[in-house]
Amino acid sequence: MKKLIYIVVVIAILGAIGFKLMSNKEQMEAKAAVAEIKSDAIPVTITEIKTAKLDKSFTAQGNFAPIQSLTLLSETQGQIQTVAKRKGDKVKAGELLVQVENNTMAADLATAQSNAEKAKRDLERFENLAAGDAITKRQLEDARLAAKSTQGQLVAARQRLNKTRITAPISGEINEIYVEVGSFLNPGTKLYDIVNVDKLKLKVKVSESEVLLVEKGAKVIVKADAGSGQEYEGTVTAIAAQADPTLKFDVEVEVKNAANNNLRAGMYGTAFFEAAEQRDALLLPRQAIVGSIQNPSVYVVKDQKAYLRQVRVGTVTQDQVEILDGVQPGEQIVQSGQINLREGMKVTAL
Repeated sequence: MKKLIYIVVVIAILGAIGFKLMSNKEQMEAKAAVAEIKSDAIPVTITEIKTAKLDKSFTAQGNFAPIQSLTLLSETQGQIQTVAKRKGDKVKAGELLVQVENNTMAADLATAQSNAEKAKRDLERFENLAAGDAITKRQLEDARLAAKSTQGQLVAARQRLNKTRITAPISGEINEIYVEVGSFLNPGTKLYDIVNVDKLKLKVKVSESEVLLVEKGAKVIVKADAGSGQEYEGTVTAIAAQADPTLKFDVEVEVKNAANNNLRAGMYGTAFFEAAEQRDALLLPRQAIVGSIQNPSVYVVKDQKAYLRQVRVGTVTQDQVEILDGVQPGEQIVQSGQINLREGMKVTAL
């Protein structure tokens, strides 16, 4: 009897488990069906490209470069005794960077000084003797040549000694150091990379129509894409006379950095070139752009499906983007809801 009850209980438990699994399966299938229904038609907001008046003001993007940048090389030979500046340190032009052992150079300078002084005294004596015809003109000329030669040797010895005290040729910041105390230098040994970011150059490229609106010396507004929206005043310092292979013209804008050097060389920046004239342009809301302004795309809706298409943009304002190529007037463009889209997905307009 007990055995029968045990079998009945086991069967009941197995039945309950089976029922639970079946119920879970049905719920999962129902959820999958709902998800499938939802994925069949992603709700989006749709807009169309429109023709509107736009002033000829335009923006251009590029990278900041230091106003000065150099790699400092050794001009002397010897072992480093002192390293005064390291990576990240600020330096001023003329400030000591490295001191090289100079005992031999100092001794050479003392010898050259003694030789020059002796040759000078000899020349003075020979000139007095020549005045009384006590020596030949050849002897006087030799004395003069000796005095010039030793003077040249003195200048060279002084320069060699001075070069053991290596100083910063420009003001800026140590970006990299390549030597240590005890390193042995030879002429041409790399010492430091120094950059000056008190001012920077924003190098941008503009189209052939835009370059005609740019004037050297013009003031422009500059922003760093990685910044907090801070604006800087820039000045156009150079305009290319010839286009590159992509028919773009290089323009350099000089920008004075903030007191704390917020701008860094290599950062991406945007320059706004203001122009009063107006023109017709094809515009889309900025939020319709997928990806960055540097590599823009949009989702074009056709037969209730969304297709990603690359576009070429021109002027970018705070809320609109000029479309130069990629879509045509009248085409439907996804304005919002792109985050859920993939190529060829069905969409429904809100």
